[in-house]
Amino acid sequence: MKVKIVNNSPYPCPAYATPQSAGVDLKANLTESVTLQPLQRTLVPTGLFMALPAGYEAQVRPRSGLAAKHGITVLNTPGTIDADYRGEIKVILVNLSDESFEIVPGERIAQMVITRHEQVEWEQVEELDATERGAGGFGSTGK
Repeated sequence: MKVKIVNNSPYPCPAYATPQSAGVDLKANLTESVTLQPLQRTLVPTGLFMALPAGYEAQVRPRSGLAAKHGITVLNTPGTIDADYRGEIKVILVNLSDESFEIVPGERIAQMVITRHEQVEWEQVEELDATERGAGGFGSTGK
C-alpha cells in the first residue's frame, strides 16, 4: 500500500526496521533538546504529514525500550490518526519515571502502526444475546 507523506524534518521518512516489523519509528523533529521532568508531558513534533486511504488509521504507540529503560511513554496510547487528518503528526510523551529525561533532536520517540478499520452501523435493541461469560469483566476469566 502506498501512502503519501510530506517530510519537513531533516530525517529520512519512517522505515520498517525488519521485514516483519509492524511499526515504524517516529523521530523528534526538534531544533534543540527538550528535558522532560518526572510526571511532565510534552507534545513533540515529527515534521511528518500524511494522507491515509479511507478505511485506515495510524496508531502512535510507545517504544518499548524508552518505556522499559526510562519510563517514557505515549500518554494517549495508542494515539489515533484518522484518514482525513492532514496536520503534522505530533506525539504526546510523558515521563513516568522519577528522573528527568532529555529528548534530543532525531531521537526515536514512538512507533506508528498503520491498520485497517471498519465503521459500524449501530442497531439499537432492548437486550443482548446471552453468553457463558455474561457481564463478567476485569479479571473474571482468570483463576
